[in-house]
Amino acid sequence: MFSKLEEIERTYHDIERELGAPEVLADQERYRKVAKSHADLGLIVRTFNEYKRVAQELADNRELLRDTDPEMREMAETESEGLKTRLEQLDSELKLLLLPKDPLDDKNSILEIRAGTGGEEAALFCADLFRMYSRYAERVGWRVELLDSNPTDTGGYKEVIASISGDRVFSKLKWESGTHRVQRVPATEAQGRIHTSAVTVAIMPEAEEVDVDIRSEDLRIDVFRASGAGGQHVNRTESAVRITHNPSGLVVQCQDEKSQHKNKAKAMKVLLSRLLAQEQEKAKAVETDIRRSQVGSGDRSERIRTYNFPQGRVTDHRINLTLYKLDAVMDGDCGELIQALTSHYQTESLKQQASN
Repeated sequence: MFSKLEEIERTYHDIERELGAPEVLADQERYRKVAKSHADLGLIVRTFNEYKRVAQELADNRELLRDTDPEMREMAETESEGLKTRLEQLDSELKLLLLPKDPLDDKNSILEIRAGTGGEEAALFCADLFRMYSRYAERVGWRVELLDSNPTDTGGYKEVIASISGDRVFSKLKWESGTHRVQRVPATEAQGRIHTSAVTVAIMPEAEEVDVDIRSEDLRIDVFRASGAGGQHVNRTESAVRITHNPSGLVVQCQDEKSQHKNKAKAMKVLLSRLLAQEQEKAKAVETDIRRSQVGSGDRSERIRTYNFPQGRVTDHRINLTLYKLDAVMDGDCGELIQALTSHYQTESLKQQASN
């Protein structure tokens, strides 16, 4: 591990020198890439330097343990215990920092939420989850843009699709894909009986054209009049867009904007991300053993979480975590859940690395 860390430190200093080179400063695109590489390695180098500093202090303290002064020996012994604990923490941090990075972690994400079993109650919970993710995005400084939706008369959604952009969005949200189950008494339930409904969530890394091999001749683009809410202008003109990707059979449509051009751009954004997600699924099928190190199977039909309103609790079934703060979670306070899932993934990755 330490030879790898020393190599990273040398690379970091090489990149640091490169950042000051006139030819790099003159090329903004190159400068941006070099600066990102420098920032990515910075945390590892700083942690490694702290590790070396603490290790040196611990070595110096061992010399003091042989001092003839009893008080000096006692002080050195007390300090040594604290330094040992800190060294162990830094060792664990470095192991986590050296884990292979998911190349998609830095990407923005496409969020898709669909009502499953439960009829109108599922559609209402679909809206609740969209609000939860939107509030969480606000808390961490991300931007949410609605791409397409299919609202119901009671304020729910049969389906809602949005783009979430910001710092390392996919790395935080990728574990949210799956079936989310809700247990509560619907507003229309006269007898006060608890109903169980389900909603599916899909989180896909937002793809660019360079990420996916797509040819214009493989696409069929249809325009039509938007249906449902949207105002007279939307319904009078053919502003809605439907894109069909013939090789895969994927169909995406968008009608939320009054502009046909904007709807086409949004639909393409969703299509590219779905194609990238499809390629990921194929890779997962081939590399099943490797992917077992991640949380769950990634199967979107898998029930991953239950939101129980009568008991005020939310349970993530993959890591057996139950939090009795459902109201806060539904208001976007999801950080504890997301961090717990990330930590679990990291622990499983460390186990696999150790076994290999």
